[in-house]
Amino acid sequence: MKWPLSKKMETCLLTCAIHKSEQITMYCEDHSQLCCSKCVELNHRLCLQVTPLPKAARGKSTNFKKLSVRTENTLSKMKQCQTYQEDRMMSLKVSYKEHERLIVDGLRLNIVSYLHECETSTVNTTHVYMQYPISEMREKIKYLLADFEKSTIKEKKEDLNLKQAPLKVVRNSCIRLHYELFHLHVAIPKVLGKELSFIASKKCLENIQQSNIFIEENFSNHVFTVNGKSEHSVKMPNESDTCHISAVCALPNGQVLVADKANFKVKLLNQQYQVVSHLKLYGLIEDMCLITPTEVADAMYDEVQFITVSQSQLAKGRKLKLQHYCTGIAHNQGDLYICSGTALYKFTLSGELVCRLYEDSSADFRVYKCAVSPTGDRLYITSYNQDKLHTLARDGTLLATYTDPALRGPEGLHVTPAGQVLVCALQPHTVLQVGWEGQSKLANLATWEDGVRSPWSVCYSSTTSSIIVGQWADNILVFRVE
Repeated sequence: MKWPLSKKMETCLLTCAIHKSEQITMYCEDHSQLCCSKCVELNHRLCLQVTPLPKAARGKSTNFKKLSVRTENTLSKMKQCQTYQEDRMMSLKVSYKEHERLIVDGLRLNIVSYLHECETSTVNTTHVYMQYPISEMREKIKYLLADFEKSTIKEKKEDLNLKQAPLKVVRNSCIRLHYELFHLHVAIPKVLGKELSFIASKKCLENIQQSNIFIEENFSNHVFTVNGKSEHSVKMPNESDTCHISAVCALPNGQVLVADKANFKVKLLNQQYQVVSHLKLYGLIEDMCLITPTEVADAMYDEVQFITVSQSQLAKGRKLKLQHYCTGIAHNQGDLYICSGTALYKFTLSGELVCRLYEDSSADFRVYKCAVSPTGDRLYITSYNQDKLHTLARDGTLLATYTDPALRGPEGLHVTPAGQVLVCALQPHTVLQVGWEGQSKLANLATWEDGVRSPWSVCYSSTTSSIIVGQWADNILVFRVE
């Protein structure tokens, strides 16, 4: 009765993951796998280090605190991946609804046009001769409605289901892996006994490994495919200077915030990318990042200005004064990452300096823009005058450096909710996707041939499945992607 772990969870821990009717009795050191008798017979007969569970668990200890942190990080990744996949499904549904509306509008025009045609042809006809045209008109309208319902809408619904099907499969896998790992995470602190603790820790590590492999295969290095482009002016009537869009932030409701450095403004765009509100700031806006669904932080010279969005209106919030210049800014889970041009600093949201993570003071703009992975375990910084993208660990350790002829003058930098890394290169007028490891280019998503001109900022909107590119120009580019 005092046993803290439920009988159901104990049974689950002891059951072989492959052979559900068998209990775990052995451990293979060669493969680092828990085994039942069937596993040993089928897959581990030639292994040299297959030992009984009591012997394998003897003298082994696990740092459960460290394991718990790893588990929480993986659970967070899985949840974000699930949300990202659900956003993509919703985006497809919204696109379908919009397309359906256009079809309905087209049908309505056809019917109105036909009615007008009938009215024109029968206006001078006597009542005796009107019966046939009206009957013909009724049949024609019925035909139009039947054709609309049976073919067009049905076809679009089938197309939507086909596109959503693979997304649902991945989403359901996210849910399953999250469920399995979460229950192990809850069970581990309650486990008593060396053997059960050993099994729990090994199963937890196996689940973490499976989850990370799944994430890497399905998300972080998923290469975007561009399937449409639109161009939208963000210039306001009273502005004489060419817009310089130094930062872009996509809000969850489909609205977009752009920082216009040349005109000292933050502009709010609606879902059709039209300017609906703006806020004048007295300073050059170098960068901007999302804090909450309705708040952003703007990096300006030696300060950070917070701005809130409410009912399509912008309002200034609090302000943080810094002891250094501010060229880039990013936010993740309550931490602010700020580039000074020569160093990367970590701050709290209240403005307290936590630490200096990375420094290269050999020249200006060596630590220019920054972005952070969804789970905070990787930091990305651009070195503008070295044409490099650096990838850092959470503690600032340099993990990788990437260079490429298409990466001359790296400006805008963004990491999507699924961990995909997007970079703007100013000189070749290119938007690139780089692998999450920061070691390879996955694709040139947009180039000069696609209309890209001096790209200074980039952002991905999971709400609309679009990559938004800010330029030193009066227009932004919106690329629909899959």
